[in-house]
Amino acid sequence: MTTPTLYLFSSAAPPVFDVARVIEEAQADGWDVCLGLTPAAAGWLADSLDGLAALTGHPVRWDYRLPGQPDVWPKPDAIVVAPATFNTINQWALGITDKWLVGVVAEGIGKGIPMATMPCVNRAYAAHPQFERSIESLRGAGVRVLYGEGGFTPNEPGQGDSATYPWGAVLDAVADVLGSASIA
Repeated sequence: MTTPTLYLFSSAAPPVFDVARVIEEAQADGWDVCLGLTPAAAGWLADSLDGLAALTGHPVRWDYRLPGQPDVWPKPDAIVVAPATFNTINQWALGITDKWLVGVVAEGIGKGIPMATMPCVNRAYAAHPQFERSIESLRGAGVRVLYGEGGFTPNEPGQGDSATYPWGAVLDAVADVLGSASIA
């Protein structure tokens, strides 16, 4: 049996600084992990990108490849988008694909790739009317969204604690989604 490939996609939110630990946990669970970042997250982790590539065995990606260039990653069996910022969630739901990461997951809906996401937003962002519409749009498209009970619960602006971000929940959810997809 081949090792399933997980695309772990992260936005620029404080839990992204724990991504190496999360990669190791996913690898311990049997995943071949490929790390993709938004351009802002890549900037935040600039000093760690080489180490993260060594950890995964794949280059870290954050931008579209040029036409004709080969894809350097294996095809995904599942995708996790976490932490997913207000911007990432809304762009994904609305199909605004100027960022490579959002383009991959937007297309992933049409390809039927099992996906799970967990936002990381404060209550002020969550109060914006588009956010709830975007969450419902992604759920309606078959994405497992861990928001609210059993997932991420927004905090007051400036009051978040990245140590409490429930990474394990989203890794469990994508394994569950993959299991459901392989049964169907």
